[in-house]
Amino acid sequence: MSNDVNDVTPSRGETSTLYVAVEVSDRSWVVGIGDPEDPGRVSMHTLAPADADGLVAKIGKACTRAGDPERVLLTYEAGYEGFWLARWLGGCEGRRIDVVMCDPTSLEVVRRAKAAKTDRIDAKRMIRALAAWDRGEMEALSRVRIPTVEEEDAKRLMRRRERLVRDRTRIGNTILGLLKLQGITDLHPRSRDFGERLGDLRTAFGEPLRAGLRREIEGLGEQLATVERQLLEVEEEKRERVAPARGGPDSAERRLVRLKGIGSNDAVLLASEVFYRDFRNRRELAAWAGLAPVPWASGGVSHGQGISKAGNATVRKHLIQMAWRWVRWQPDSEIARWFRKYCAARDGRSRKRGIVAVARKLLIALWRYATCGLVPTGARLQPSA
Repeated sequence: MSNDVNDVTPSRGETSTLYVAVEVSDRSWVVGIGDPEDPGRVSMHTLAPADADGLVAKIGKACTRAGDPERVLLTYEAGYEGFWLARWLGGCEGRRIDVVMCDPTSLEVVRRAKAAKTDRIDAKRMIRALAAWDRGEMEALSRVRIPTVEEEDAKRLMRRRERLVRDRTRIGNTILGLLKLQGITDLHPRSRDFGERLGDLRTAFGEPLRAGLRREIEGLGEQLATVERQLLEVEEEKRERVAPARGGPDSAERRLVRLKGIGSNDAVLLASEVFYRDFRNRRELAAWAGLAPVPWASGGVSHGQGISKAGNATVRKHLIQMAWRWVRWQPDSEIARWFRKYCAARDGRSRKRGIVAVARKLLIALWRYATCGLVPTGARLQPSA
């Protein structure tokens, strides 16, 4: 799958365009089709969910009625439906349909206390935003990049690891809680002899565990063992990704782990979630990660609101953790020196604000290193194996 689905640019009124918006849900698809001559005139249609063939048929009939416009521009909101519809439309034979997937939070909303909201209203709102975007008003709609199948699949490893770690913690804490209810505090569910000791385990009063409680703990122990086994498989796959390449150029993951203080989790996460994207500049990168400051200025009032916290929360959390490690393991780097200077001139509470700035600076420096090979100023590389 190529990236052709992303090669869509505004026509700025130079071509006749049929605008289509799809409000996707599990119950039905509500399709709005705007008139090429007057996008404000929108015809509404209802389809069965996931009826992509019916959608193409509706678009074909609309094009015939509109005198066969030069271009069809379609949008729908990024959500649980994912990217399959955009890929399918980009690869289907016949009439070309350009897809602009939109970020639903970027669409204009009515700020009344009680604003009407239906699928039909949302579809019309997307038509207006899409037409404005096509005229060149880029702020009318924030476009979501559609990854290739390979890029999307590369994200599965770290996302799977995140879920497994959460499951391991949840199951382990449940077992610990059940044991503590019986006054047992010297047995950990992740210990190697957990199964053996469980058979002869006694409560704090010297009584054996009740049959129901024992079966519950044994079942949780089996779940925990399964999660541990799957985590080992994930770790093995991760090691293969960051292992030194034998001939050919190094991947972004392999380049990143050469930096002291950057671990394999950090490298794989950044390469699969961030650095495959096309960022035009450092400001766009920081804004995507939710690390850009948000000002508030109106009349005589002017103050900051902190960072935007937009984008991927998992990536932002890892970046904060990476920033603390970077300050420790790369003390001679320009970023670490800036952090010490920033904190020295302020009170103790400034460390929390300063580390967020370090995370933003580090993300930009690692992006330049992974994409252009520019080593962060003053940073040390791991010795080659």
